[in-house]
Amino acid sequence: MARRIAAGAAYGGGSIGLLGAAAVGVLLAEVQLAKRQVGGGAAPVPPSADGRYGVAFAGPADPLRFGLLGDSTAAGQGVRRAGQTPGALLASGLAAVSERPVDLRNVAQPGARSDDLERQVSLLLADPARVPDVCVIMIGANDVTHRMPATQSVRCLTTAVRRLRTAGAEVVVGTCPDLGTIEPVYQPLRWMARRVSRQLAAAQTIGSVEQGGRTVSLGDLLGPEFEANPRELFGPDNYHPSAEGYATAAMALLPTLCAVLGLWPETDRLDGARREDMLPVAKAASQAAKEAGTEVTGARAPWALLKHRRRRRLPAPTEPHPHPEMHGEAGGSTRVERRPGTGTDTSPRHA
Repeated sequence: MARRIAAGAAYGGGSIGLLGAAAVGVLLAEVQLAKRQVGGGAAPVPPSADGRYGVAFAGPADPLRFGLLGDSTAAGQGVRRAGQTPGALLASGLAAVSERPVDLRNVAQPGARSDDLERQVSLLLADPARVPDVCVIMIGANDVTHRMPATQSVRCLTTAVRRLRTAGAEVVVGTCPDLGTIEPVYQPLRWMARRVSRQLAAAQTIGSVEQGGRTVSLGDLLGPEFEANPRELFGPDNYHPSAEGYATAAMALLPTLCAVLGLWPETDRLDGARREDMLPVAKAASQAAKEAGTEVTGARAPWALLKHRRRRRLPAPTEPHPHPEMHGEAGGSTRVERRPGTGTDTSPRHA
């Protein structure tokens, strides 16, 4: 199904239906019940985290330019301090690993669907002299909840990845989270939400890596700890992550950001003890959608390399420092890297 969605996106196919007609009545009733419970607490407006991080590392090297695009999860809705947003956490981590300042610009929009990425990419690329070195895109949840056709969703995402890669930016996509983990969602809507979310995530993976990006599966929204501790890891509206939830997401994304920038070594050698293997791209995308923290990277067609990365513990959250400059390869096969829930290396330094 993910391959069909990705092919439809690439070749102009129409919508691919995911629900049987007999289930529509039951699911609509469940949707209305979930809507009454999700958002019961007020999610604060996301704080602005734009600015410079790692000012202590200022030196002759230019700061790294980091762009963040997507929806409310990318914007950091649900927390009140800039230092608790995923952008601030990732920028702080990049600064600590690279030992260089990092300039963050977050153009994510709460409520955005994938068709808003065109506008967001245009904002980031408006100044040719300030093209980001690396971008993270976190998108997909609103596409599912607003029933956007999956082919259209993937087409918008792959266009955004292609534009950023053509401009010279590295791209990491945090794929659609598993909406089946949202606490007020009941069966059978929970099962259907999980199925549709995973299919979209797999299709996003196929489309993104074919445009030269990498993906990290957010799966059950950042690991099994979300299901085990929903009260801790969901924010007051029972929908957006809390500060702890965003930290978990950043821990899953940071190793891929560092790898794509060459900040610590990579190897293509397979480690059987860590269940590493080689798979075709569609199967790799499907496996990644099932396991949070799984990275998919383009390699030699038509295969995918599955690997596990260790998560790096994040440095202490910091607030942004305002800076004047902050205001005013397609093709190939695929590599998948799964990260375990914990790692013994807690240093922010690169290996």
